[in-house]
Amino acid sequence: MLRGNHPARIDEKGRLKIPNGFRTLIESQYGAELFVTSVTGEYVRVYPMAVWLEIERKLAQVPSTNPSKLRFLDRVNFFGQVASMDAQGRVVLPQMLRESAAMAGEVSVLGLQNHLAVWNQKRLHERLFKKEPFTEEDGRALSELGI
Repeated sequence: MLRGNHPARIDEKGRLKIPNGFRTLIESQYGAELFVTSVTGEYVRVYPMAVWLEIERKLAQVPSTNPSKLRFLDRVNFFGQVASMDAQGRVVLPQMLRESAAMAGEVSVLGLQNHLAVWNQKRLHERLFKKEPFTEEDGRALSELGI
């Protein structure tokens, strides 16, 4: 299970060094191959390839004319690329995605159970505390789910 927040840095070559806590788990459970993408371009999603293949398997069950499926695939393929971690656990983020997600310097790498979300720290802070704060309604909805 990928969880927590690990600060990291995007180097001058556009590489993210996957934090060791995440890297060890990903490599031991899934290997070094990844799918790096985004849906909105606001932040980066890093999927172990096995997790991404399961998403593709589920998508294959959805009719090819489904507009939501088509929009999703358009976006993840527009931003996405297959990548592999190198021996130091670094992965190159696609140039277009680095630009749209403001991936330079310090970033936050969040574990989201089966994949990673990489955020520009300023954007993440704005999203968490200004744009999309956790509300009492969110707490009630989770309570109804037994959480």
